[in-house]
Amino acid sequence: MTFKELGLSDNLLKAIAEKGYTKPSTIQEKAIPLVLKGKDLLASAQTGTGKTAGFTLPILQLLAETRHPKYRPIRALILTPTRELAAQIYDNIREYSKHLDIRTTVIFGGVKPKKQIDSIRRGIDILVATPGRLIDLESQNKLSLNRVDYLVLDEADRMLDMGFQRDINKILALLPKKRQNLLFSATFSKEIKKLANGFLHHPVMVEAEPENSTVEKIIQKAYRTDKSKKTALIIKLISDGNWQQVLVFTRTKHGANRLCKKMISKGIKAAAIHGNKSQAARTKALAGFKDSTVRVLVATDIAARGLDIPLLPHVINYELPNIAEDYVHRIGRTGRAGANGEAISLVSSDEVAYLKAIEKLLKQKLISTVIEGYEPSEITPDNEKPKTKEQKLDEQRQRQQRRKNRLAKPNAKKEKGQYSKSNKSRNRNKSHKKR
Repeated sequence: MTFKELGLSDNLLKAIAEKGYTKPSTIQEKAIPLVLKGKDLLASAQTGTGKTAGFTLPILQLLAETRHPKYRPIRALILTPTRELAAQIYDNIREYSKHLDIRTTVIFGGVKPKKQIDSIRRGIDILVATPGRLIDLESQNKLSLNRVDYLVLDEADRMLDMGFQRDINKILALLPKKRQNLLFSATFSKEIKKLANGFLHHPVMVEAEPENSTVEKIIQKAYRTDKSKKTALIIKLISDGNWQQVLVFTRTKHGANRLCKKMISKGIKAAAIHGNKSQAARTKALAGFKDSTVRVLVATDIAARGLDIPLLPHVINYELPNIAEDYVHRIGRTGRAGANGEAISLVSSDEVAYLKAIEKLLKQKLISTVIEGYEPSEITPDNEKPKTKEQKLDEQRQRQQRRKNRLAKPNAKKEKGQYSKSNKSRNRNKSHKKR
């Protein structure tokens, strides 16, 4: 199927051709006709599947066909969890709409709102926003959402993970009841289905790939090592392999900063990106990574989704995520658009449980090995059998018994005529009062 067969206009087809796209992806093939027909959509699509075009292209066409001639109220609202994803969607919309009379802007926190407010005042058709800044500007009467015809919740599962449920509910209450709703999520969890049931009207469910699947072209490896050896090992891998573009994930912001400084001290150009960084610093780091002036980008899970980094060859999990699904989102940064990619995880003994959870989710074993000189001091066997229910109950009973024994010791002393510290203190107070 071609983009023309999907029913897109000539102006959009021209922009698509200028982007170099020739054939729609699976999610685009499924979603675009449904959106053009006015259907509500509940779509599951992994990163790198072209889902942004799956909702922006048909919305642009619908807006172009029914534009208000005299003024431009906000008619399409696209909500995203992170600033980086919002900026990326905004850039994509500008590229797709270059031959249309459509205006769009993006708003997010971390920067001064003046330019964003000025842009909204001049009139826009599409607003791309993060929940916090949107609620902030709406509460100040800087924008109105009472004419929104199209709502998109992108990376909805990530928004729930980040605690945006209450903000989403506030925003939904500000919108007209009659509108078209599109929800995109990497997974169809219970929480997502509950959210969808609250505002989607007879939605069509679309799945571009099996739930939680990973791109087949990604080579996944796990290196077993000690936590104390991870920094030296990751520097060795990057240096020996002469890797020029590597995205590294840590679990914490401070960990990202520490690793970044270590790499710079070893002559590797690196930058960190996480929630404590200003928006200007985050934008600069990402831009440097894309133009290859920054060789290694060290990130927390804020960068796990939404970052558009074409042909990224290497992703390294310096620390495994404690939520298995986040592993899928992390490694989804590589192996995009049919390209090959490599995902490496450094696994210490305290992360073996995380590794097993990931393998259970993927329904496959990761290639696990060690590198000479960086072997772990103690390896937990991969074929170690999980404890049975009876074993777990037995351990629990033993812990409870040990606790009872500890609590019983002071009572035993009292039976022998010894007083506790509190009793001795009370007796001293009584004798003091008598004196």
